[in-house]
Amino acid sequence: MHQTNDHQVSALLVGDFATDRLLLHDIFRTNRWRLFEARDRRRALECLGKNQVQVVLAESELPTWNWKRILSDLRRISPAPQLVVTSRTADDYLWAEVLNVGGYDVLPQPLERDEVERVVAAARRHFDGQGRKAMTAGMPNPAAIVA
Repeated sequence: MHQTNDHQVSALLVGDFATDRLLLHDIFRTNRWRLFEARDRRRALECLGKNQVQVVLAESELPTWNWKRILSDLRRISPAPQLVVTSRTADDYLWAEVLNVGGYDVLPQPLERDEVERVVAAARRHFDGQGRKAMTAGMPNPAAIVA
């Protein structure tokens, strides 16, 4: 499924993604999306500081920077990139936990092309909605302005 859309997606991979790296690069190249990679927190935060990233794909089993800590760090960015957690042991419990604390979705590994494309594109659209909310939150309500 080749998606053509007007919205450029920029995503950051956090983790090793040893078995899925080639697939992910192919998906992003085919869709003309931008893909950054970072294997540790320092490099990830540096990348997020220099580039607008809408989606972060993170492995759930990272030993030094788990997905909950990643989500906490992402909340300091405005608008915050959407977090998609990937896991070899994805189950209903992990999915519910990720969604309940503010993550966007969970993808089981090994990754499947159609699912990755669907979830990343949807996360990008959700990011756009969040950005509009953040920009308009500080603006006065036009109906409340009295001439």
